[in-house]
Amino acid sequence: MISIISKRSHTYIFSGIVVVLSVVALSLWGLRLGIDFTGGTLMEVQFSAVSPSEEAVKDVILRGGGKSAVVQPSQDNAIIMRYAPTTDADNEKIFALLKELDGDARQLRVDFIGATISDQIRSNALIAIALSVVGIAFYIAWAFRRISYPIPSWQYGLCAIIALAHDIIITIGVFAVLGEFFDVEVGVPFIAALITILGYSVNDTIVVYDRIRENILRSRSVANFEEIVNLSINETLARSINTSLTVMIVLIILSLFGGPALFYFSIALLIGIAFGTYSSIFIASAFLVTSHRLSRRR
Repeated sequence: MISIISKRSHTYIFSGIVVVLSVVALSLWGLRLGIDFTGGTLMEVQFSAVSPSEEAVKDVILRGGGKSAVVQPSQDNAIIMRYAPTTDADNEKIFALLKELDGDARQLRVDFIGATISDQIRSNALIAIALSVVGIAFYIAWAFRRISYPIPSWQYGLCAIIALAHDIIITIGVFAVLGEFFDVEVGVPFIAALITILGYSVNDTIVVYDRIRENILRSRSVANFEEIVNLSINETLARSINTSLTVMIVLIILSLFGGPALFYFSIALLIGIAFGTYSSIFIASAFLVTSHRLSRRR
């Protein structure tokens, strides 16, 4: 049996360093927000022949005064473009330049995302994440109400939330670095990835917690709570790693062949799930033991 819990000081140090670096990156550079959060234009244009390349369309948008361009192929030789700013003059200039690539190009739609709508999307995203975290904490506290000893059931929820915050902060920190050095922008798909990470990570944590509950009820003794937690982690270790690896393999394939629209969504999930598996094993359960020891000292 692997002695995981006894090495928790090492994992605390590693996680602390990575979290601090993520917070520093976020403080220095912040996230590069896409037009979902800053406002901009969505234009869809259909071409008569083969659609021009993504690079050619982005070059047209830049020459027309647009910034932060995201180009996505659509059906029937159409292309969907998202960019800032949102003035009619810029949109007309960009469409005129696209007509130079294909004289028969047709403008199918032009939608504007104003600042008010962007602020609302940003607020809704934060509310969605906050409600997810609170709901998870209450659910875990309720689900583990039968084992209020040696630590209260609400501490299971608290330790799980600490692990979730660990996963989310690191994922956001990585994208702050990607935004600064690779101009990677975040939008609504990134928020969807964060909420998915919350759900996946807490699922992994609950599997370990559930085994701890079973072992406590089976042994009817908590004389050595640390050994029970360590045993439970070892009993679920293979399941946690194997499940995460299968998901990560799918995400790697999706990032390689899913196209630009799904690439950074897949990368966010890869980072979050990798650290979510790590935190379920080395952080969430270890904090239970740390919390137990602190309560005994008090």
